[in-house]
Amino acid sequence: MHISIRAENIFNLGNIIPVSNSLLTTWLVMVILLVVSFLATRKIKKIPGTLQTVFEVLVDGIYSLFEGILGDKIKIHFPIVATIFMFVLFNNWAGLIPGVGTIGFFEREKKEARQVAPYVQASNTTNNETSSAKFVPIFRAGTADLNTTTALGLIAVIYIQYAGIKALGLTYFKKFFNFSNPINAFVGMLELILEFAKIISFYFRLFGNVFAGEVLLTVIAFLIPIIAPLPFIGLELFVGFIQALVFSLLTTVFLSLAVVKAEH
Repeated sequence: MHISIRAENIFNLGNIIPVSNSLLTTWLVMVILLVVSFLATRKIKKIPGTLQTVFEVLVDGIYSLFEGILGDKIKIHFPIVATIFMFVLFNNWAGLIPGVGTIGFFEREKKEARQVAPYVQASNTTNNETSSAKFVPIFRAGTADLNTTTALGLIAVIYIQYAGIKALGLTYFKKFFNFSNPINAFVGMLELILEFAKIISFYFRLFGNVFAGEVLLTVIAFLIPIIAPLPFIGLELFVGFIQALVFSLLTTVFLSLAVVKAEH
């Protein structure tokens, strides 16, 4: 059993861009979402088929949920918050697909050998080094990689700032830099610190929950395979949905606060 916090590198594109197992899974999830979305929307019918009906119910449910927070600004920001929700949700669930985290290869890694006696070393060592095999999975859930969750957090926070500036203009910065009195100046400084704290809150919460779920399933499957992991898989399906919902709802709430004037 091998558990690694860092996503393992699978191959390089042009010997320049490293492609990790989490990035590979993320690309596959994106391709699947794009293909299914294309198939569901290429022929919109008044009497929808099964796939179109599923997508209409899904999109309408997400729209109604976010509309209660954004109000009349829902049409402007719905594409980004709905995309975040769908992307995070299916990346969370990708880690539960059979083969993700279990199909891979063994990679030799070298470690420094310990000296057993003054003139005696391990029999399989050469130049104070010993080799051991490490299992490297080909696929790993995208949101179980800190790089992916950090990028999502940055995208969410940067878009929030963009939406605030677009809605309020330069007055948006008034809540950060208001020197009318010492209290407002201190509150503005706290608001500025909180904007950076949002990034940490976004990516650590998502990464921690998804990675912890994968570790739990790995340990249970290693100790008691086949039957024992089934209840935990159901639990992780629920946790994956909740984490996607929390991430997108927090983005939506912060958006609604960003487009409101500071005095309100």
